[in-house]
Amino acid sequence: MSLSRKTLSAAILSGALALTSCAGENAEAETAAETLSIDYATYNPLSLIIKDQGWLEEELDGDVEWVYSAGSNRANENLRAEAIDVGSTAGSAALLARSTGTPIQTISVVGNVEWTALVVPQDSDIESVEDLQGRAVAATRGTDPYFFLVQAVEEAGLELDDLEVQNVQHADGYTALNNGSVDAWAGLDPIMAGAEDDTEFLYRNVDLNTYSFLNATESFLEESPEVAQTVVDTYERAREWALENPAETAQLLADEGEIEEDVAEIVINERSGFDISPVPGEDQTEVLSNISSIFVTSGDVDNQENVDEALETLLRPEFAENAESAE
Repeated sequence: MSLSRKTLSAAILSGALALTSCAGENAEAETAAETLSIDYATYNPLSLIIKDQGWLEEELDGDVEWVYSAGSNRANENLRAEAIDVGSTAGSAALLARSTGTPIQTISVVGNVEWTALVVPQDSDIESVEDLQGRAVAATRGTDPYFFLVQAVEEAGLELDDLEVQNVQHADGYTALNNGSVDAWAGLDPIMAGAEDDTEFLYRNVDLNTYSFLNATESFLEESPEVAQTVVDTYERAREWALENPAETAQLLADEGEIEEDVAEIVINERSGFDISPVPGEDQTEVLSNISSIFVTSGDVDNQENVDEALETLLRPEFAENAESAE
C-alpha cells in the first residue's frame, strides 16, 4: 500500500506533533520534579529557621513551595493528597496516618518535645484528670494533644466516652477554653505557652509526648531521594543553628506565632528538645508501640494488624544516618 504525498506529509506532521507533545510532557515532569513542596509550622521551629534562611532554595536548583501546617492533622491531609512532599507531625500522627493508608515514612526526628499537656482556666474547680468526667475538653483529633488526652484519661481510670471531646483546631481549642465553651484543653505549644498567664497545667507528662517527626511521601522518596537527603541535611544544619542561636530561634518563633518573645523562649529553651539524634529508631518505636492500641480502641484504625504493620514500616533512618551534620 502506497501513501500519497499529502498523506505522508500528514503522517510526518502528526509524528512531529507527538514528539513535541512528549517533549513538553517530559519538560513539565522534570520541572515538577525540581519543585519541592514542604511545610512549615510553629510547632516545628526548625522549619521556621530553614524557611527564613533560604537554605533549601540555595541547595536546590528548582523552586521551593512552603505550605503552612496549623497542626499535624493538616500536615497529614496535605501529605495524603500529595500537596506537599515533606511534612512535620507528631510521631503519633505519623503512625496514625500510615495506619489508615497514607503512604508516608519518617525520615528524621526533629526533637524530643514536650509540646502538649492538659490545661484548665486558672479559676477552674478541676483539680485532677479524674475530675474531667462529664466535662467538655477541646482536642485536635489525630494529633499528639489528642492522644495525650486519651492516654491521660486511661491512666486516670476513665474512658474517652466519659468526657465530651470537642474536635477543633489547636488555636480554636484555646479560644473555646478562654470563652468558657470547654472546661479543659489538650494544648499545643507555642499557643499553650502563650496562654500561661490565664491557664494552669492540669496534667503534664513528657513521656506521653511522641517526638517531633519529619515525614515524606513514599512517591517523593522513590522519585527524589537526593532531594530528600538535602532536606534532612538542611534540617541538621537548622538544628545546629538553633542550638547555637536560641535567642534568634525564639525571635523567629515569636514573629511567626505572634507571641511574646519570653513565651517563645520557654518553648525553645525548655520544651523543644533539639539536642537529640535525628535518626529514627528504637526510642521512637517504643513510644509509638505504647500507644498503638489506642488507635484501635479509639476507633481511629479498624484493627491492630494495620497499626502493627504501619509501625514496622514507618521509619526510614538511612537519610538521617547519612546526614552531613549527623553525629
